[in-house]
Amino acid sequence: MPKLRAHNITITLDGYATGTGQRLDAPFGDGVDGLHEWMFAALRARDEGTAGIDADYVERGDENIGATIMGRNMFGPVRGAWQDESWTGWWGDNPPFHHDVFVRTHHLRPSLAMKGGTTFHFTDEPAETVLRRAFEAAAGQDVRLGGGPGTIQQYVRAGLLDELHLVVTPMLAGKGVRLFDNWGDAIDGYQVAEQVSSAAVTHVRLIRR
Repeated sequence: MPKLRAHNITITLDGYATGTGQRLDAPFGDGVDGLHEWMFAALRARDEGTAGIDADYVERGDENIGATIMGRNMFGPVRGAWQDESWTGWWGDNPPFHHDVFVRTHHLRPSLAMKGGTTFHFTDEPAETVLRRAFEAAAGQDVRLGGGPGTIQQYVRAGLLDELHLVVTPMLAGKGVRLFDNWGDAIDGYQVAEQVSSAAVTHVRLIRR
């Protein structure tokens, strides 16, 4: 049965997934510089033929994925009503998804087809409805849940997220948005299935009980 999975969700040691003041020149906000350096280093090592644990986990996040759901804050830095439709995401003309991506937002715009097979769909439908559409688009494969943390929290509270791969990096932020806030009793529905450390970070995989 297809699953909803979240991968490579990186948090600080004190639990923050983003800093403060997300904007064009600071996609993850202030106070979290280097939060995702582990991933960039892993990809460089893979390209150089020296891949290790971290690269293995990055690649797992792409396995058997047929569609993606993300929040608007992951799609870009624009807030509120769209002034125009010139913003097409952080990823250039050929985003790395190569499938349908459902962007959850209160401010709708027409679907956006990009090179390489990625099409962004902007939707204000309930979480369950968006997931159903994503499963249909995935055609039997799993669906990946991207950020931001608020989007992950919504799907956790709704009992829809099957697997969450966390990456804990040894840095402190002190402020921002914490991934584990607002989970409520939903946290009782998860258990730690795996914990592995590299020289850079600790990987933790949570699954539904």
